[in-house]
Amino acid sequence: MNQSLPNQRNFIQPQANFIQPQANVFRPSCPTSSPALPTATENQCCGEPAAPATSCCGEPQPTTICEQPEAKTSCADNRESLPIAIIGAGPIGLAAAANLIQRDQDFILLEAGPRIAASIWEWSHVRLFTPWSYLIDPASKRILQAGDSWQAPDDNEVPFAKELVERYLDPLAANERIASRLKLNHQVTTISRDGHDRMKDGNRDEAPFLIVANTPDGPRRFHARAVIDASGTWNTPNPMGAGGIEADGEQQFQDHIRYGMPDVLDRERERYAGKRVLVVGSGHSATGAVLSLVELAKESSDTMIAWAVRRTNPAKLWGGGQADEIEARGALGTRVKAAVDDGKATLLTGLSIGAISEHSDGLEVFDVHGVSQVIVDEIIVAAGARPNLEMLRELRLELDASTEATKALGPLIDPNHHSCGSVPPHGAEELKHPERGFYLAGMKSYGRAPTFLMRTGYEQVRSIAAELAGDHEAARKVELTLPSTGVCSTDLAYQKPSGSCQSSASGPSSQTCESAPQCG
Repeated sequence: MNQSLPNQRNFIQPQANFIQPQANVFRPSCPTSSPALPTATENQCCGEPAAPATSCCGEPQPTTICEQPEAKTSCADNRESLPIAIIGAGPIGLAAAANLIQRDQDFILLEAGPRIAASIWEWSHVRLFTPWSYLIDPASKRILQAGDSWQAPDDNEVPFAKELVERYLDPLAANERIASRLKLNHQVTTISRDGHDRMKDGNRDEAPFLIVANTPDGPRRFHARAVIDASGTWNTPNPMGAGGIEADGEQQFQDHIRYGMPDVLDRERERYAGKRVLVVGSGHSATGAVLSLVELAKESSDTMIAWAVRRTNPAKLWGGGQADEIEARGALGTRVKAAVDDGKATLLTGLSIGAISEHSDGLEVFDVHGVSQVIVDEIIVAAGARPNLEMLRELRLELDASTEATKALGPLIDPNHHSCGSVPPHGAEELKHPERGFYLAGMKSYGRAPTFLMRTGYEQVRSIAAELAGDHEAARKVELTLPSTGVCSTDLAYQKPSGSCQSSASGPSSQTCESAPQCG
């Protein structure tokens, strides 16, 4: 039953401060291949002489624009000599780079942010629930250990996201073989087949991929023989409204809505201290936000927390507890249940949000039936994310109708149907699309399904790298073991006391739930 927050009349009126978006205008630029490739006798993309090295296929000169008609022909004729493009320099993209290095495959690595792992850096204050033993890719570890300065962390230690970046991902990206191929501030907007829109057959499978990226210097074009899209889903969060759409007023009141995992206890403390805050969502991100606000309320007693979830039965929110084989993950559910039971946070179950409107005391939140539910000052939406498919419109993909995951993977991870989040070992074969040479990897391969662990993505890109290197046997020999969450029933009406969630699917190793609040 929904509970109203106490003392709803005595509130500070929030002030509006709307942000006006600014238009970005990009000038055209020439297509290029990997700037890290050895200098060839001829510029492969534009048909120009290789000198100077910083012409079309290297860093673009401000005045250089390629309009040669032979550009497409040259790229197509030399498709196999082109690099493999990796989209996203997060943990999975960097692991893909490491695996390609170990197989002597050339690549370019395009990252939208100003640094590697830019999305993780946004929630660097968050402690992960998995220990280091689940967070380091084997190929990446071999590259790091080949140097003299890197010290491997304790396998059993559970790091903060900041430590994941600084102690593992930053040193990996600094490796010369990766750093020389890394392009920061390259926001990919389109991936297509050179000379072929979605409708055109032609020589589609033989045509190179054409990648357009927005950069501080304008749009740039890259050609690649294959693409691994590991760009994740962090930058396309789900809206707070029911039915997968924005609530009425959600855009209007963006100044008081924060998506993801804000730094409640440090950088954004003033925003939430002493305020009435509504957290929307039922996954680990929402759980963490509620717990952080509870901590904030210990020092700022006027802080009030409401937690809105769509499900009517809150049992899933508490996760597997002591039955979870990852201790820190199980503890999240245990701690947040105690906070709700103690009245430190007000749980609003069965709440599907339909609208937000301005109220004399703050923001009034309505359900889909138009019934007022709560009045708050700030809203944190931690309702998951979805893949950015707009950049892939010109590719021929097969996606699962429910999850928007890769088609073969979708039914195996759909939380509406699977009983334990079990995912059979999978790799290049399960991740392929009709667009030959294109692969979704990492969180994006799971679409909207929230049950992803980095170890899964590491095995994905190991298999994909083997496939692209022509080692088909290694690509199909996929092995992966994930820890049990202790949540085994689809509706939590029954929970196995042993917490053992073994997969019934055939494969070289058993699979288990990956995210306790969502895996059932």
